[in-house]
Amino acid sequence: MSKMQHKTILVVGGAGYIGSHTAKLLLKEGFSVILFDNLSTGFRSLAKYGELVVGDLSNINDISNVFLKHSIDVVFHFAACAYVGESVINPQKYYKNNVQNTLNLLEVMLKHNIKKIVFSSTCATYGTPQYLPLDEEHPQVPINPYGKSKLMIEQILKDYDKAYDLKYVVLRYFNAAGADSDGELGEMHHPETHLIPLAIEVVSDKRDMLEVFGDDYETNDGSCIRDYIHVEDLADAHVRAYKYLIDNNCSNIFNLGTENGYSVLEIIRKIEEITNKKLFFKISKRREGDPGRLVASAKKANNILRWSPLKSNIHNIIESAIRWHKDN
Repeated sequence: MSKMQHKTILVVGGAGYIGSHTAKLLLKEGFSVILFDNLSTGFRSLAKYGELVVGDLSNINDISNVFLKHSIDVVFHFAACAYVGESVINPQKYYKNNVQNTLNLLEVMLKHNIKKIVFSSTCATYGTPQYLPLDEEHPQVPINPYGKSKLMIEQILKDYDKAYDLKYVVLRYFNAAGADSDGELGEMHHPETHLIPLAIEVVSDKRDMLEVFGDDYETNDGSCIRDYIHVEDLADAHVRAYKYLIDNNCSNIFNLGTENGYSVLEIIRKIEEITNKKLFFKISKRREGDPGRLVASAKKANNILRWSPLKSNIHNIIESAIRWHKDN
């Protein structure tokens, strides 16, 4: 732990959902935390753990100013556009924001001799599964521009390691869900597209109906299956990834999931059971770019990072999300 204390971590996208939860844990672990966010999808109300710098990755000067003002040791990079459907309709936005802007960040890091980064990637880099659960060796054939943009950064990081000795840990998330146990942070997006918060809005009478995209997938009930992971477990994985980078000074890639999948209709039934309310939904056609089943193998993270998704019981995830939405 002594190695970890008194280090300054730049959390890019620190006013967002996963970034804010990770920042809270980093502060608790004794780090100094600088949050960098343009607040386009993040919220000032979530940026309470660390010093917030409002800036944009499209602006080299904004990034440079943070590195000139603060002695940064490691960068955690969460900032990205992350809507699969939108990426299909507007790929330009995804390649500019997710790829070009990350190149800006890496350029400034190298200029200031910062050679360690923890990067938020996604299971969307795998595309349609050839086998399940998905391990890190599974072929990466993304089927939407969001997944392609993240895969490009993974490939860029490999080249930067070889050329510039920049060390990285790539964390490929499955479905982040749930809220902070203390009730201080939770999941907010505008527009909201994630299943659990949308379903909670319906049972809270803030939304009339939930849209279920597709009931003709090759699953038990025809709806999509996803691997839901508690946001606090994701935060814990980031701290472990940092420690791995410091202790080993080598790059690596890890899946973060629970190895269990739940269908959309199973999530709906679970929310009905917990809230004791009827959840009204309608079936719509499939969204382009959505695979039917995504379930992680997290054995590598378990073996190397000693990480386990301890809070990711689906009941706990949904209850924590309901609590937060009720209070906020």
